[in-house]
Amino acid sequence: VQLQASGGGLVQAGESLRLTCTASGRGFINYAVAWFRQAPGKEREFVASITRNGISTYYADSVKGRFTISRDNAKNTVNLQMNSLKPEDTAVYYCAARSPPLRATALDYNYWGQGTQVTVSS
Repeated sequence: VQLQASGGGLVQAGESLRLTCTASGRGFINYAVAWFRQAPGKEREFVASITRNGISTYYADSVKGRFTISRDNAKNTVNLQMNSLKPEDTAVYYCAARSPPLRATALDYNYWGQGTQVTVSS
């Protein structure tokens, strides 16, 4: 499966952005999907993940209550709605996929999109 992340941009603190991960190739419904982010000089960190059927979702504590992950298997997309953005959310955001079960470690993911930059100004 090939992944492409989009939707990043420059916003002010408190505003919202919606990221989209679009998959091509067969069998998207067979993959669990996660979003990770990487800020300059920091390791890539887990943000959120969603099961194949979209029923179960998981979030990093730092984004819980502000971000929402969802998927539309008919459209081969996974969205990350980001509300109440903070300057510390500034990073390159990546979507990733793997065969179940879900994991929260980047090394456990086989397929990656190219990343989209999110910049939040104070």
